[in-house]
Amino acid sequence: MSIRLQVVMDETEVGEYRRLARRDGLTLSEWVRQKLRRAERNEASGSVDRKLAAIRAAARHDFPTADIDRMLREIESGYRG
Repeated sequence: MSIRLQVVMDETEVGEYRRLARRDGLTLSEWVRQKLRRAERNEASGSVDRKLAAIRAAARHDFPTADIDRMLREIESGYRG
């Protein structure tokens, strides 16, 4: 189901948005929908403090590692047998 969204704005703004939409080969409506979807994707999710706490917790771990070539050889040998 589609819902109509009405946004009141200055004629100058609408004209600029129409120009940008035409430049991209889109209707103004499609251009606005795409910009809103992009804005939603770019919106930060979760608090900065929570994200930093997760990074700090992960950085406290000390996992064994190896040379990348050695790791790849070991992985490959696991596939073979």
